[in-house]
Amino acid sequence: MYSGDTKPKHSALVYSMSHLLRGTAGQNGVLPQADSGIPERGAGLQALLQYGFTAFGEWVSAAEFVGQLCALLVVVLAGRRTMGTWPVQVLATVLLFAVYTSAHLGGLAARQVVIFAISVYGWWAWTRRKDALYGVTVRTGTRTERLVLVVALVVGTVSTALLLSALSASWAPWPDAWIFVGSVVAFAGQGLGLVEFWIVWLAVDAVGVPLQIASGLYFSALVYMVFAALVIHGWLEWQRAAHERGVTVRQEASSR
Repeated sequence: MYSGDTKPKHSALVYSMSHLLRGTAGQNGVLPQADSGIPERGAGLQALLQYGFTAFGEWVSAAEFVGQLCALLVVVLAGRRTMGTWPVQVLATVLLFAVYTSAHLGGLAARQVVIFAISVYGWWAWTRRKDALYGVTVRTGTRTERLVLVVALVVGTVSTALLLSALSASWAPWPDAWIFVGSVVAFAGQGLGLVEFWIVWLAVDAVGVPLQIASGLYFSALVYMVFAALVIHGWLEWQRAAHERGVTVRQEASSR
């Protein structure tokens, strides 16, 4: 590991949503380097921000690496419906918020604030949705809930993309908007215990992976693909759990 004094290129994990509050790319869509502004020596978060490594030609700070590992761990824990999902998610948002603010990327930092707030809600909601037999209870959404998710995705994406375009704040406003809004909707669905939130994450990945590859950020694309594999596994686990619980509830109702 080494310090970031040479200012190598940050990964798309830093840049993919940085355009939300400011323009960051030229006409050719090439992402510029960011000046982290991190002091040479520091403790705690500053030390995690200052040191890191390169992968596929991209600079990845220790804080970003640990934060993204926590984000991947969240998917594993969510698939198992454990309460540890949310504390780990909170830790990930804190680390990534530090990464993005140090790189002067207000859009990504703002996204972490939104995710932090939803994570606190999800943590609280799951404590009220525990079952002695099944742990955190999960279910498929009703038609109304599914409709709300779809409307939120469509209206949120269109509104955000039009705002980004009007402000000339992104070289890829529609993918940026989809990833931002999809992430928020997915976390909200996760907090509600809806199986469909996994599908939203897959839709986010379907845009995220090509975006990283098109940007030449192959390490970030690899992370997205690992994330997608974990999401598919979690989706299958939640579907099985929701089905088993639904069968039990129907059996108990018929025996009364």
